[in-house]
Amino acid sequence: MTHVVEAGLIVKPDARFAVIVARWNDLVTERLLDAAVDTLKRHGAVEDNIGVYRVPGSFELPQLAQRLAIGKNYQAIICLGAVIQGETQHHDYINHAVAIGLTQAGQSTGVPVLFGVLTCENMDQALNRAGGKAGNKGTEAALAAIEMVNLMGIIK
Repeated sequence: MTHVVEAGLIVKPDARFAVIVARWNDLVTERLLDAAVDTLKRHGAVEDNIGVYRVPGSFELPQLAQRLAIGKNYQAIICLGAVIQGETQHHDYINHAVAIGLTQAGQSTGVPVLFGVLTCENMDQALNRAGGKAGNKGTEAALAAIEMVNLMGIIK
């Protein structure tokens, strides 16, 4: 038997979301945060059920995501950051470590951990993805979190 699951984008009344945001490149990350929280609220999340946590930079996102996911107090964890290419390859190491760490946090705990980390060549690209021409990736991460929470509630 084939099952088709349609996951609506309405937040269940008791759903709890964590949003972890990096302070590094806060000109960008605060825009991502505002959009993510606004999106959660517009789709029915209760403000008291949204926990916002700040970490120094994107590199620290996986460690806190893992800790929060283990605690099982949140149905999804949205991770927001901005890693912008500099003159060295430092950004490559950060991006890779963050992607692997967030993936492992979600897979090892069963709690959806959403990747809302911008990996851009320059500040203009980052700003375009934080509310500029390319939309806002904070909104996209929040929508993905809502969908995953709804799917995880349906699929046992």
